[in-house]
Amino acid sequence: MIDIVGDEHDTGPPGRRNPASTLLKNLRHDIPASVVVFLVAVPLSLGVAHAAGAPLLAGLVSAVVGGFVASLFGGSALQVSGPSAALTVVLAETIATFGWAATCAITVASGVVQILFGVSRLARAALAISPAIVHGLLAGIGLIIILGQLHVVLGGAAQGSAIANILALPGQIVGHHDQAALVGVVTVGVLLAWTRMPRSMRRIPGPLAAVVLATALSVAAGMHLPRVDLPNGLPGLGFVPEAPSGSWAAITAAVLTIALITSLESLLSTLAVDKLRDGPRADLNRELVGQGLANVAAGSLGGFPVTGVVVRTMTNFEAGARTRMSAILHSVWILGCCLFLAGALRLIPLAALAGLLVYVGAKLVNVTSLREVRRHGDLPVYLATLVGAVAVNLLTGVAAGIAVALLLMVRRMLFSGIHVEPDGARTRVVIEGALTFLSVPRLTTVLAEVPEQSEVTLELFVDYLDHAAFDCLRGWQRAYERAGGVVAVDEIGHPWFERGKAGVPTVRRGVASRVVPRWLAPWSEWQAEHLELPSQRGGSVPLCRGASEFQRRTAPLLRRTWDGLANGQQPHTLFVTCGDARIVPNLITTSGPGDLFTVRNIGNLVPHASVEADFSVGAAIEYAVGILRVREVVVCGHSGCGAMKALLGDAPTGLARLGGWLRHGEETLRRRETEGPVLLDGARPGREADQLALHNVVQQLENLCSYPVVDAALARGELRLTGMYFDVGKANVYLLDATHRSFTSATSPVKS
Repeated sequence: MIDIVGDEHDTGPPGRRNPASTLLKNLRHDIPASVVVFLVAVPLSLGVAHAAGAPLLAGLVSAVVGGFVASLFGGSALQVSGPSAALTVVLAETIATFGWAATCAITVASGVVQILFGVSRLARAALAISPAIVHGLLAGIGLIIILGQLHVVLGGAAQGSAIANILALPGQIVGHHDQAALVGVVTVGVLLAWTRMPRSMRRIPGPLAAVVLATALSVAAGMHLPRVDLPNGLPGLGFVPEAPSGSWAAITAAVLTIALITSLESLLSTLAVDKLRDGPRADLNRELVGQGLANVAAGSLGGFPVTGVVVRTMTNFEAGARTRMSAILHSVWILGCCLFLAGALRLIPLAALAGLLVYVGAKLVNVTSLREVRRHGDLPVYLATLVGAVAVNLLTGVAAGIAVALLLMVRRMLFSGIHVEPDGARTRVVIEGALTFLSVPRLTTVLAEVPEQSEVTLELFVDYLDHAAFDCLRGWQRAYERAGGVVAVDEIGHPWFERGKAGVPTVRRGVASRVVPRWLAPWSEWQAEHLELPSQRGGSVPLCRGASEFQRRTAPLLRRTWDGLANGQQPHTLFVTCGDARIVPNLITTSGPGDLFTVRNIGNLVPHASVEADFSVGAAIEYAVGILRVREVVVCGHSGCGAMKALLGDAPTGLARLGGWLRHGEETLRRRETEGPVLLDGARPGREADQLALHNVVQQLENLCSYPVVDAALARGELRLTGMYFDVGKANVYLLDATHRSFTSATSPVKS
């Protein structure tokens, strides 16, 4: 997926940002990286210009001028800009329609549009386009490049369209192959084999190695082939783009197409390198302004349109570049190459550049991206974009992708999760997702399947409920109940239909009643407040209803968790707490199955190890610490504890076993008399029983140390003891700070 990043950015040219010492330190990394990128950029710039039918020197002009300006003013520190293979298709059509000089003027206009995009802060909006469309468009461009350049590799000439290239390709494959075909095949073969070469050889960029080897072969064999045609020196500054003539609609379409493609590829390249590097994120809007300025400069001097190129940017990053100076220097090296090594460049066969373009086009058809698109269910969007781009043109492909994406969205809303489930004598109507007017036809069909005069639970798990769907549900509920049926409404999340019978929608969340999710609230509370069926209120078997709810809703979510626990447990904590029904250990500790080994008794008491009358708690402690090797033991007391009240003299009479058990709390009473108060958030609790509950937690922690297995684990540093207190009325958890003899809110846990 495409990630939207913030507006943190690398500010200004590196010379202004860094002190001299830091600049020199970074140059040790930036200079070698710039050389690597330069070696990759030269053959690619020539190949892209050749594929588009532009003057070959135009590719180098763009790499020098456009790359320098974009690096200087762009929003990404490591972005490397220049001619891109993604532009060859639209540029070839533009050049064929308007001519080269007019195309340069269109490039300048597209740069102005990019600047307006950046100034208007539209970078984020541009990224709202579906990734499936982006990947489909790139794959379509890749296929068009492959289909056209394969003819050149095989010694022929590219046809006028992708369809024509497909139709002519079989004859080209079986036809006569000359020296150009050998050079092209060698170039592709070297590129394919280069990734399997030893690491020492792969330090040389693959495109450079392939072009150099193919050129050396052609020169050594004395082949007479079309080669790179460069003029002597760079074009004079007197070059002036010509205003295009023809249909304004066609001119506008060309300007917008170039602006959109260059902007989109630049943003994608920026985001790709941002995911890998540390430091400030790129300023996407500033990047568009920088790319726009680069296109204005490149077009004015007779250059190819410029975009941030993923291949060069990732090469720059992997070569160890630190600042934007690397990208700036790569343009300087290309300029030097044009001035002093033009003779060497003129030796490169055009067939070698065609082979390089075939390889680059194949890389644009990214199989990993295709798999990701398929996982998200957007394969039809991808295919529509690809087919439209190849069969017609790039804009048609994008439009087709957007249309299919909208259709899929409508379909998902139309067929939202609406189904009827039998539930014994009752019926459940489950509705999930967004419920809009598009879902009403299916909703009415499903509701018609509900048996007449039955008890129905209408379960709503909806993200949105519009007017039409609300009226549909309301009308059906009224009609069904007039016919003798009973309908209970059960909503999870925002209660859109809370006042459905009254015809009043709950649109704003601020006026909705706060609903506790059923997996947190007691089932009895749900029965009393949220269920309307008479048979669901009260009753003698509420736990059976709860178990049924668990089986339907919770079990499918946690089945994999329990499956992993089927052959044994490995809890991290022994949790000793009171048997009070208000204390829910997993809830107040945000833990789940397999996390806690829980011991519950009256008053969360831990009898001293020397007491032989009790074996249950001692056995649990020995098993948890000695066998399960828990890393923590927690003793949790709570407010309003009946056991503490009983110790203070409010014990019920006639319960001999309860009285015998509470004798284990007499040590707590003695501690209260001999020790100072234990504080709760810096103060003593108002009720005496709650004060005693705090002392009780401290005492039980001391009793734990009387067990040899606990004492040994503490000595080895393998166990920690934690005191916890839960204020029932405030729903607050407190942790013991043994150093200060107080319990502190768990919002800022203390170290025990």
